[in-house]
Amino acid sequence: MKIADTSLPGVKVLEPDVFIDKRGFFIESYHKKKIAELGIKCDFVQDNHSKSSRGILRGLHYQLTHPQAKLLRVISGEVLDVAVDIRTGSPAFGKWHSEKLTAENKKQLFIPRGFAHGFLVLSDTAEVLYKCDDFYHEEDDYGIAWNDPEIGIDWGVEEPMLSDKDMKNPLLSQMPKEQLPKYTG
Repeated sequence: MKIADTSLPGVKVLEPDVFIDKRGFFIESYHKKKIAELGIKCDFVQDNHSKSSRGILRGLHYQLTHPQAKLLRVISGEVLDVAVDIRTGSPAFGKWHSEKLTAENKKQLFIPRGFAHGFLVLSDTAEVLYKCDDFYHEEDDYGIAWNDPEIGIDWGVEEPMLSDKDMKNPLLSQMPKEQLPKYTG
């Protein structure tokens, strides 16, 4: 497995070894010990699976008192996956990284705690699998506006389909500091 840094500290792109023969392919999508040797030392406790249609944007989401590191991959279709550093005091505060994750390229994106996350479906449909290192807590669910002009994410779409909840997400500058994660260095 290969691992690469991104422009955001702690956000990593993983490329598993793919073994292809006449029967198809095989990948080891997760191996706790090998990933820990690459610097990702998480105890993942929850797996999530979502299926969405073209133009659907999910995000930007985060949890505050139960922050979640995530390891994401696409098993069908393609998405533009985005991480935003929302840790107050971080040198990268408000900066973002996007990565195209597809069933074909088999890349994975690791997003550490303290980042908001979202993705846009680029194909007719897409299925996204992701591991989380803490459980989902509905009462601890926060969001940032997908189109915050100060963040300036280039989603490549003007009017994605959003959930009612995501349509109401505030700008990052409107979030009270106590509702944002803190940078610990």
